[in-house]
Amino acid sequence: MLDHAVEAVEMIRGHTRGDLDKDRKLNLALVRLVEIVGEAAARVTDAERSRHAGIPWEDIVGMRNRVVHGYDEVDFDILWDVVELHLPPLVAELRRVIGEN
Repeated sequence: MLDHAVEAVEMIRGHTRGDLDKDRKLNLALVRLVEIVGEAAARVTDAERSRHAGIPWEDIVGMRNRVVHGYDEVDFDILWDVVELHLPPLVAELRRVIGEN
């Protein structure tokens, strides 16, 4: 989760939301990275989820499901917000959880 979340956040550095509409490679890459973050979250055990209740597990998995099953209707505004606003705090929390600063 951490590696792919970091990669997504780094990928938008220097880009604007408008770039997502124009750059097919960027939007495909971000969709895939968000998918992988969600897939990894889905594999976390219930016990681990309970230990780290501050992580919005269901939201992360739900976003994965939306991009996988609604691939032809991905809302790039939502995708951008997820990567720009929600992944950085997730990265910080995951780093805290694994003891990486």
